[in-house]
Amino acid sequence: MAADLVIGAPDSGLDAALGFSRRSGIPYGIGLIKNKYVGRTFIAPGQESRTDGVRIKLAAIASVLQGKRVVLVDDSIVRGTTMRRVVQLLRDAGAKEVHVRVTAPPFLHPCFYGTDIDSTEHLIACRHTVQETAALIGADSLGYLPVEALGDLTKHAGSCAACFSGVYPTKVPVSVYKNRFEQRLSSE
Repeated sequence: MAADLVIGAPDSGLDAALGFSRRSGIPYGIGLIKNKYVGRTFIAPGQESRTDGVRIKLAAIASVLQGKRVVLVDDSIVRGTTMRRVVQLLRDAGAKEVHVRVTAPPFLHPCFYGTDIDSTEHLIACRHTVQETAALIGADSLGYLPVEALGDLTKHAGSCAACFSGVYPTKVPVSVYKNRFEQRLSSE
């Protein structure tokens, strides 16, 4: 892939973008600025609030992006809605091409250990190929970390990869409804 600039999605993709830049020889730059007072948009309760969150969370720097073929590095794609908005921000700021690279494998399975992914119905990678996902998010190309590479990266960390591989370290809960514990303790 030919590109003019590597940028990271703040803050989750910044370190990986710097590494990608060094390894590829493509110059690194800051193309997005983050409003530090907006939380994680992918866990917002509804699609409209996720879209609104991205709208006020990030600003693209047109003077950096104008006419450039950009590699955008981020940590993950869950639903695809946040990434679609980010890619559009880059295009609106004048990026000629946007190539997305993700530092995680595709999310293919629910996470029962802390990430707000309780089913596969909203996971974009469960319903679409990599090429289809690239088109849906508006990217010229899309690349994920291969799930096979996780072992080398996490062998000393004891990390769980169940949401990528489907291999869970504990028994999978029977009820996966995320609000299953939110009930009254007594009828009084």
